[in-house]
Amino acid sequence: MRIHEVRALSEDDIKKEMEETYREMLSVRFRLATRQLSDTSQYRKVRKKMARIKTVLRERQLLESHE
Repeated sequence: MRIHEVRALSEDDIKKEMEETYREMLSVRFRLATRQLSDTSQYRKVRKKMARIKTVLRERQLLESHE
């Protein structure tokens, strides 16, 4: 998910996406630890996706505080 796609989501959709991404991150981390993950770069991709979501949430929070 690209940053412009995350910015297009509503507040509720972003929170839902964040929960799903967190669950996905846990799953990928456990599969990586048990050596069941074939694509080791998947963990990095999920981490970056979570960072994008958190960045957009923080941007919106800062915009609200300045208004």
